[in-house]
Amino acid sequence: MKNPHLFLIAVVLTVFACNSGAPSESAPAEQPKKASQPRTKISEIEAGIKAHIEAKSQENDGFFLVQDKDKRLRMKLVRVHTEYLSNLGPKRHFACVDLADDSGDVYDVDFFLSGEPGNMDVTETTIHKLNGKPFYAWKQKEDKTWERRPVEGASRELLGVIEGKDKFEFHYLVVLPKLASSANMWIPIATSDEFQKITVKSLKTTGTQEMFEDKANGNTILHLALEPQHSGDTVKIIYTAERVEKGPFVDNEPDLQRYLTPNELIPVGGRFLKIAQEAIGAKHSDNKLVQARALYDYIIDNMRYMKHGNYGHGDAVYACDTRTGNCSEFHSFFISLARSVGIPARFAIGASIPSDRDDGGIDGYHCWAEFYAEGKWWPVDISEGNKYTALATYYFGRHPANRIELSRGRDLQVEPLPASGPINFLAYPLLEIGGEPTRAETVFTFKRIISPETKDKKLVALQ
Repeated sequence: MKNPHLFLIAVVLTVFACNSGAPSESAPAEQPKKASQPRTKISEIEAGIKAHIEAKSQENDGFFLVQDKDKRLRMKLVRVHTEYLSNLGPKRHFACVDLADDSGDVYDVDFFLSGEPGNMDVTETTIHKLNGKPFYAWKQKEDKTWERRPVEGASRELLGVIEGKDKFEFHYLVVLPKLASSANMWIPIATSDEFQKITVKSLKTTGTQEMFEDKANGNTILHLALEPQHSGDTVKIIYTAERVEKGPFVDNEPDLQRYLTPNELIPVGGRFLKIAQEAIGAKHSDNKLVQARALYDYIIDNMRYMKHGNYGHGDAVYACDTRTGNCSEFHSFFISLARSVGIPARFAIGASIPSDRDDGGIDGYHCWAEFYAEGKWWPVDISEGNKYTALATYYFGRHPANRIELSRGRDLQVEPLPASGPINFLAYPLLEIGGEPTRAETVFTFKRIISPETKDKKLVALQ
């Protein structure tokens, strides 16, 4: 194991890393492949890295050992980032996985493998991120190869931000599991607003389809009534999205009071009021914008981005208790604090589009918040500000162009109402089989639509 800060790659043709964009399976090879050299399937790379981790874990009392400087980490597999598995050339492959250590810290670890399917060896292992914070970034050179760069001084584009505008196709794919009885599924449908122009390029569904409006939050939602014969069917939506960078904006919202009241998992008052008052401190007599920044900084300073434990529900109490979570916990905690001191705040969810590559997989949903002060709504992205210290100021009042919003609000009242009650939030579909919530495999992918102007800007940014 080499130090992640000093590790150098001698020969990498098209390597990216976790959340920095591994080459997609459809990416063109730099040299034509001979017909006698079939391309290794992504599923075979996944099987190879899982087999390696399992074998090494069996040798070490069930733990996968990773050396980090002078510390040996005892790790458990959390997941393989299937969207970043990639071929680097004949018999050379790249994989990225999440591993959690004894303390609950989650590491993104990059693996470089060689060999044939079923007989792969790991040649290099490096730690890319700790609890979402990267140790390095990637930069594409003029010859289209990639090299590792320090995070310090990296451009915003290398850290996930496209300013100005972006245009892309967004693919939303759902694969239904086995349906033992009648089922219902609710899927958000992205809509246009001042910051994104959405066109539904194609919509493939199954079962009985109904589209309706969630007028309280401005959402459009697709409802599907399903039967056992629809088991294994797919639902696929392809959008064309033109998105512009979002800054503070005026919105003629008629009822700000609704953004001061609690949601099921976003309480108001009590200890949240006490924490907010302590975070604001001497700024209690300042305006709401200053106070909101104090709350934003408090969460950045006191929470860790960690996909471990019972995360991902947007539970402000869980966030307050553990000071950990993903984007949903970060922003739910912020909303609870803001509402508790009279700052209207609201929730939205969608996906971040990778900035350093132009197609491939997306690492799940992403969510954010907005608060109201000085006559405007101010966008914030606290979990990203927590990951990238250099962007903490940017993400207070800005959302980049490379994202898509799928829905807004919490505790969504939909038709028909799910047996489980109002929907907590809606990015992945909500599927109920016989009235019981059930997971449906969901995959997000994208393809950037590149104009000559955009291409020129990307080349300048990467030089």
